[in-house]
Amino acid sequence: MDPRERTLLEKHIGEFQAAHPEYADIRISRANYNTEDLRTQFQTAAMAMGGPNLVYGPSDQVGPFVIMDLILPLDELLPPEVLARFDPSGLPTLEGHVWGLPDQVGNHLTLVANRAHVDEIPADADAWVEQLRRLTVDRDGDGKPEVYGVVFDRVEPFFLVPWLGGFGGWVMDAQANPTLDSQGMIDALAFLKSLVDAGVMPRECDYQLADTLFKEGRAAYIVNGPWSWDGYRQAGVDIELGLLPRIGATGLWPSPMTAAKCYSVNRYTHPRSLPATLALLRWLTSPEVQKDLARELAVLPGDIEVRADPELVADPLLAASRRQVDHGRIMPIVSEMRAIWDAMRPAYQACLSGELTPEAAAARMQERAVRLIAEMRE
Repeated sequence: MDPRERTLLEKHIGEFQAAHPEYADIRISRANYNTEDLRTQFQTAAMAMGGPNLVYGPSDQVGPFVIMDLILPLDELLPPEVLARFDPSGLPTLEGHVWGLPDQVGNHLTLVANRAHVDEIPADADAWVEQLRRLTVDRDGDGKPEVYGVVFDRVEPFFLVPWLGGFGGWVMDAQANPTLDSQGMIDALAFLKSLVDAGVMPRECDYQLADTLFKEGRAAYIVNGPWSWDGYRQAGVDIELGLLPRIGATGLWPSPMTAAKCYSVNRYTHPRSLPATLALLRWLTSPEVQKDLARELAVLPGDIEVRADPELVADPLLAASRRQVDHGRIMPIVSEMRAIWDAMRPAYQACLSGELTPEAAAARMQERAVRLIAEMRE
């Protein structure tokens, strides 16, 4: 959760405690980690039969937790009418069971424009790149632009995946075998490397730098997700969401991964605290809380009826977000996805820094993914 989400979580927990005096003797504490540390911290604690009662994060973490038998199937703990409220595509389901309840769905990347720099968002990638060249401003000629055309995270391969889809590739086949050494991957890497070479984005850029540059008005566009949009508005940036532009060579739209952000229940939750844990889970994914999150953060609710609320349907940010989701692909929640992320990360970084060609980076991703998955399956 970003800071704004954490503030809302505090509020919703306070409301839960006020509404449930029967749990007055239960103390609710919270610990926040980034996505990678969250996974390893929870695994370590739960494998020792400890850790938090609830774990929250993107739905792709569910696969490894299920394989390691660290979380409980919610369809065995909650009545069917509770699960029926949710969009089925947002419920992380494996082995015939539901393993998490979402408070939001999407969790997807889209194009975010600063309207102080951008009058119109092109639908075509070639036109967009030409616009990026015009919007990149190096006033003193020192090679370090005061304003970049676009910024995004060059560390995490999550930001590569939309372009992989736009060039006709994907991360795995139907049997969860990696498909990274493809022409689509080569072309996607070459496209992103061309943005670096053209100088329209920084040569070194992690998530924090990209976020800071955009908030400071030093980037015309950022590629980022729903968790960030409210922060940009709070920083005074007049933003507009647009579709990631269609790739002319393929005729395909980039396809960001879509997923839920959900709560799962630790298998080793003490029986005495399980009723309070399930009550809190239902509260934090209730229609009232989901509507509050949608209003405040412009995230898409997982609850089907809440998503159809007229107030939310009329929100321009939510409408643009839904359009991008329509071009997305659901993130696999199988455990192999974790190995694929780990395989992609170093080669993605090495390609954009010029250490590897796109062809070599794609081949290295595939080789490492195959090896990691084989080790995982042993």
